[in-house]
Amino acid sequence: MTLWHRLGLAAVFSLLFAVTPAAARNATPPETAPTPQSAAPAPTPVPVPSSVSTPVPTPSATAVVYGTTATAPPGPEADRVGVLSSGGHHFCTASVIDSPGGTLALTAAHCLDTPEGVTFTPAYRNGTAPYGTWTVTAVHTTDAWQDSEDPDADFALLEIAPDPATGRTVQSVLGGTPVDFAAPLTATARLYGYPARTETPILCTNTTTAQSPTQRRIDCPSYPGGTSGGPFVDTTTGHLIGIIGGHQQGGDTEDTSYSPALGAALRTLYEDVTT
Repeated sequence: MTLWHRLGLAAVFSLLFAVTPAAARNATPPETAPTPQSAAPAPTPVPVPSSVSTPVPTPSATAVVYGTTATAPPGPEADRVGVLSSGGHHFCTASVIDSPGGTLALTAAHCLDTPEGVTFTPAYRNGTAPYGTWTVTAVHTTDAWQDSEDPDADFALLEIAPDPATGRTVQSVLGGTPVDFAAPLTATARLYGYPARTETPILCTNTTTAQSPTQRRIDCPSYPGGTSGGPFVDTTTGHLIGIIGGHQQGGDTEDTSYSPALGAALRTLYEDVTT
């Protein structure tokens, strides 16, 4: 799907003046999407996993129909996924990952190249922000992406500012999904995303295959604009093994999505950011 499909026309116009993603040009005016609003009081925080190897709680396997897409049910794993917003529009998907400082989220590099005016709202549903809206303070990408927008490097680490009132990090509230930097391209995964013109996350489970030695593919219907950056979560380990992006900036149809392999390049970027 091209950037215009994955990123979503509902956001591109506002990004021209706020986020300035690398390829966001020649867009038509968007439809207005509701701005996330904080809910009060906030729900009881979800405990942080005790270690990176701790399995993440997952949706019930008995309810899974492979290769179908539906609204993602709330839960610890789904709540770590949220929307990136700017100027009142949500335009891409990101998710909280496990990190030493508890301040990192992962998305696609083609979603944005500056944090200016960008917020992250985990577990966003129907205009509400049950865990608050968090400020993005930095965007980290590789030299390969910065120099040539290499599709194999279409991932970005986002730094999320702690809550100014309490000092809590986003991971201390929601936990963080561990990243598997060496996952095989063939696996069974849950794919999350936030379509730009809808107000709830979607979920599909299916087997992933190798599109190439450096790109993962999954066939899941109806992943339109706004789902870029959505995580692939391994159903066996609960670890994050991909994000919608890479080949064709995530796919040129709504029914097939891609991810760059999250290998040595992302590991190096992660270590540079966290050490």
